[in-house]
Amino acid sequence: MAEDRIELPWARFVAVGDSFTEGVGDPDADSPGGLRGWADRFAEVLSDYDEEFAYANLAVRGKLIQQIADEQVDAALDLRPDLISVCAGGNDVIRPGTDPDEVAARLDRVVGRLSESGATILVFTGVDTVFQPVFRTIRGKVAIFNENVRKIALKHDCVVVDQWALEELQDSRYWAGDRLHLNALGHHTIARAALDALNVPHDLKPLDPPPLPRHNWRQARKEDVVWARAHLVPWVIRRIKHLSSGDDIVAKRPQPESARRGHHGAENGR
Repeated sequence: MAEDRIELPWARFVAVGDSFTEGVGDPDADSPGGLRGWADRFAEVLSDYDEEFAYANLAVRGKLIQQIADEQVDAALDLRPDLISVCAGGNDVIRPGTDPDEVAARLDRVVGRLSESGATILVFTGVDTVFQPVFRTIRGKVAIFNENVRKIALKHDCVVVDQWALEELQDSRYWAGDRLHLNALGHHTIARAALDALNVPHDLKPLDPPPLPRHNWRQARKEDVVWARAHLVPWVIRRIKHLSSGDDIVAKRPQPESARRGHHGAENGR
């Protein structure tokens, strides 16, 4: 791709959001916080175009959209980005009794504040949950939220990464063991989708997932029980106690720095 190298219009990328953008499900010992994720993978490609390209990631797992608005938006704007990704509201939508229109109204206010900076803004639709028995019942809520995301994107001239349309994400092999977060395959797929949405040429190819395990009904139900004990029950308990998985977590990349693999030194101004 070197001979086709173009100059991109962005020099500083800041990502805000929750576990999806933090990179939960994609562990990597060489990445800050021990997580890589789609945003790191995406920023690595952009850094190939400009050695001065800088990237910060303020996302923290478990955050609700109002927390993202209160804790991350001003911090993101202070970093003077010209490219911002915001994926927020998913943790709100999956909670029982929440209104996807109200969640979207909060997202509209977040995107409105970020858009005042003049930066290019990436927003994300939610994944089609039809393949996940536990979350299939909220498919309608996700669909309503997604339509609102598209309306917000049109209003604020944002670029949409349409996760609902990604058929790969209907495959369990793209998801981590908790069935809630993407694994390395899934995050790689999102990085590709984000680059494609921005029309950025790249060399990321679709990855072949491992063969599907051969399970009979009894084995599958046993795995469901193990999953529920390990992941679903703790999640429900946290909701009851008003706790969050991100209560003691800080942003893994609070300052703009090189996005190149193995380079975590803070960038000195711009």
